[in-house]
Amino acid sequence: MPDKPPLIDTHARRPAWLALFAIALIAGTIAFAFAWVAGWLSPDRLTPERFVDAIEKGNGEVYPGFRRAHAKGVCIAGYFEGNGEGAALSSTRMFEKVRSPFVGRMSVGGGSPYGLDNKARVRSMALELRSDDGQQWRMAMNSFPFFGVSSVEAFYEQTRANAPDPATGKPDPAKQAAFAEAHPEFKRFAAWAKDAPWSTSWASTTYNGVNAFRFINAAGEGRNVRWSMRPRTPFVVMTPEQREAADGDFLSEDLQARLAADALRWDMVVTIAEAGDAILDASQPWPEARQHITVGSVVVESTSPQTTGACRDINFDPLVLPKGVEGSGDPVLAARSAVYSVSFNRRERDIASGTAGAAIGNAPTQVDTK
Repeated sequence: MPDKPPLIDTHARRPAWLALFAIALIAGTIAFAFAWVAGWLSPDRLTPERFVDAIEKGNGEVYPGFRRAHAKGVCIAGYFEGNGEGAALSSTRMFEKVRSPFVGRMSVGGGSPYGLDNKARVRSMALELRSDDGQQWRMAMNSFPFFGVSSVEAFYEQTRANAPDPATGKPDPAKQAAFAEAHPEFKRFAAWAKDAPWSTSWASTTYNGVNAFRFINAAGEGRNVRWSMRPRTPFVVMTPEQREAADGDFLSEDLQARLAADALRWDMVVTIAEAGDAILDASQPWPEARQHITVGSVVVESTSPQTTGACRDINFDPLVLPKGVEGSGDPVLAARSAVYSVSFNRRERDIASGTAGAAIGNAPTQVDTK
């Protein structure tokens, strides 16, 4: 297999806030890549196609056959085991005391399938659960606890501000600084990206649904919720020195080693909203004092390369939901669904046309296409 192309750490000489800007863009790419509603960016109508174009431009390069965001990752497989505690919240069969198999993926932020794990601030878990009554639940979760910006316009502006300048091949620092100044909510995310400790493993990372959803129980009662997957693997802080010394593929190598010894578990913890909590703005965290209910566990049993694994052709659309789970009305969710579809179709065309063949053939085995 040919070697992957050399990688240059383009962040080494940048000011710290520029790195935080890039991290926030990765976070937003997963969650805010949306908005086709006329009038938001008048006089031009922003469509899912235009937004994916902007993401590709922001990446600096398109890798045919790979996901436009979170291009590097691995497939995982296992099951979700409900404990019965969620049945009062939602009528989904998956919250009963049953096991629901899933296919999923672990990934890192960024549009390059050759990115370095020790430079990736954002980590993600995506799942496609299948219940024994034939329903699906797709989730796309991330290590950040809230989004960097609060509106469609803001993320689109951020995407454009991060696009490489043709003259330099790098984003224009002045445009990035102007964006950060115009969006004060970004400061909260920047503080998280700068100060939150890094984990040493995918296995010990917490993954957050971030957006609000609505659970409907058998009596027809609805509650606004958010959820997180909280690891049973003890958290270990990764120091800056360890990150510098770490192998660029250390996350996938660590995952394989851990699964060779035993399965890995995360508890699904649901947070219940109260009056006044932001339902339509995922940049606003909810207070820690809110009620938390553990409804079951995610059990990862195996991993495989995305180039040959079952998750390669799955679009982890967060609005593919089972009975008893609904979108909250957050416009982010509807728009994510639309943009994910465009990105997925482009990737599938790459694969079907053969233009992805060379790129996938040269990819390291842990790379995950999207």
